Amino acid sequence: MTTDRRESAALRPLPALIFASRWLQLPLYLGLIAAQAVYVFHFWVELVHLLEAAFGNGHALQALITSIGYKTDVQITALNETIIMLVVLALIDVVMISNLLIMVIVGGYETFVSRLHLEGHPDQPEWLSHVNASVLKVKLGTAIIGISSIHLLKTFINAANYEVKVLMWQTIIHVVFLLSALAIALTDRLLSKPHAPSDGH
Repeated sequence: MTTDRRESAALRPLPALIFASRWLQLPLYLGLIAAQAVYVFHFWVELVHLLEAAFGNGHALQALITSIGYKTDVQITALNETIIMLVVLALIDVVMISNLLIMVIVGGYETFVSRLHLEGHPDQPEWLSHVNASVLKVKLGTAIIGISSIHLLKTFINAANYEVKVLMWQTIIHVVFLLSALAIALTDRLLSKPHAPSDGH
């Protein structure tokens, strides 16, 4: 029997119960996987609408215009560059949120629930080999900034349909996300910085 197994067997009932409670998070990660499936479905619906609209399908075009919130005084009968750009940004937004979900699901499960034992697997994510709670927070913060940037770009492209107050607050919120991510990264760097050896005094 290995040392790890002896230590596990030596756990008293209460510590064993507390340690086993980490499995209560499993339904949460399964729920995120279901949410990922919904995003995949939404992505393909939007992509099919874009392809159909490119071939002149008016119903698909109106569905795209409604989904991106594009408004204009001129009746739109065909795709234009602005609509294509907004739809593509919306698709990129879905992909980035999906990437964020993967980081939370895989990294969170590996960190807080149980090991995945992916060592040596050809598809093991590069970042998973050194993931911990601090690294996960930094990566999530970076991903949120990317998603916020896409939303802000979509708003600026369609700025004529938004009030100045909306544009201002979206910009402020994006800057707050940026500063928060920088603060998290700086805090993590300071906490993980090795301490100077004592001089014996």
